[in-house]
Amino acid sequence: MEEKSPSQNMPQNRASEIKRKTNETDVKLMMNLDGKGQNKIITQVGFLNHMLELFAKNSLIDLDIKATGDIEVDEHHTVEDIGIVLGQAISKAIGDKKGINRYGTSIIPMDEVLALVSLDLSGRYAFCFDCNFSREKIGDLSTELVYDFFEAIAQNAKMNLHIKLLTPGRNDHHRIEAIFKAFGRAIKEAASIDERLIGEIPSTKGVL
Repeated sequence: MEEKSPSQNMPQNRASEIKRKTNETDVKLMMNLDGKGQNKIITQVGFLNHMLELFAKNSLIDLDIKATGDIEVDEHHTVEDIGIVLGQAISKAIGDKKGINRYGTSIIPMDEVLALVSLDLSGRYAFCFDCNFSREKIGDLSTELVYDFFEAIAQNAKMNLHIKLLTPGRNDHHRIEAIFKAFGRAIKEAASIDERLIGEIPSTKGVL
């Protein structure tokens, strides 16, 4: 019998599609973990659109998001629900986690800001957010919602997620942009397949 090479055993079709419709929001998301960072982001929160585009480019995840919500109330429900759906999509696309690196850490500079994101696709939720912002809003996004967005991702992807501004700098736009870029790079590392681990769960427990 011909023995297959590790590349032939690589997980296929690490993609997902999630829909979430409530009385407050309607979110549709399609994701391909093994993409090239191509994206189409359409929400009613312009600054979040820009940040999600940066996330896709830095993670190399192909990402298609369309979201509407009760913006006449405020943007909270829309932003949080996009985080929920993004977390669910990451979890579904990763699948059984066999062969993945599991851990990812990225430190990204954005001009005077230095942001760290470290995560573990452990199957357990934990969230630490050591960041402060000086402005109430950047564009049409309330800065307090950056916390809610990433907490929703961590909860629904069942990951440990630590976000910290090592050098806070002075500019909130730079702070948030550095966080999104670092998160993208950390996800790319954690979700990447190590050919030496094909078919193996990256845990001494044998399960994640």
